[in-house]
Amino acid sequence: MPAHKLLSDKNIPARERLIFALDVPTADEARRLVESLGDSVQFYKLGLELFMAGGYFELVDDLVAQGKKVFVDLKFFDVPETVKRAVARLNGRGVYFATVHGNENILEAACSEKGDVKILAVTVLTSLDEGDLRDLGFQCSPQALVLSRAKRALAVGCDGVVSSGLEAPELRSSLGDNFLVVTPGIRPVANVDDQKRTVNVEQAFRNGADYIVVGRPIRAAPDPREAAESIQRTIAGVFGG
Repeated sequence: MPAHKLLSDKNIPARERLIFALDVPTADEARRLVESLGDSVQFYKLGLELFMAGGYFELVDDLVAQGKKVFVDLKFFDVPETVKRAVARLNGRGVYFATVHGNENILEAACSEKGDVKILAVTVLTSLDEGDLRDLGFQCSPQALVLSRAKRALAVGCDGVVSSGLEAPELRSSLGDNFLVVTPGIRPVANVDDQKRTVNVEQAFRNGADYIVVGRPIRAAPDPREAAESIQRTIAGVFGG
């Protein structure tokens, strides 16, 4: 598929295409960071670190009350009935995305109770490469595994997938445009951390992502707000804003 056709044309405000990974030790620290970022970030991902810190759902409610979008990234993975009941608890809270990990039965159970929450299936973590997959017993490339998992997820009703930007072009060319691709592992500069399958901001979108997730490049910047605004300027340029 030509690169220009990979660019998302979904009705998503450009400034909401950046999702900031709010990975900090406490809810109070999270609130301070949200305040300092101001309108540079409209969409927040809340993961396991904050969940274990306490006050997770109070923070979710606070962000929703501020008009922010919230991505509950807890990667639900359990017996289908347990996952089904967990997802049902998100209904009515204003949560926009939630992640689910697992096979078709688990994903289908999640989708059966998703209500107003969009379910994203986790494909292959961006911290894993082909060697890691071999260690886990998968005798295939990350690309093949991502495509296989994405096909199954969409077939049972998931709204989209979490996928590296490296696999996004194959997802789009094989499965079309009628689903969401959320791409983590974004590194605007040279990568020196545990993420292995990374792309930069512009590459992610030109490869077919609808949203990108950025954490450390904003959080660890000398001026996080300016780092976020720099990414927003790049996104605006990509989408002609």
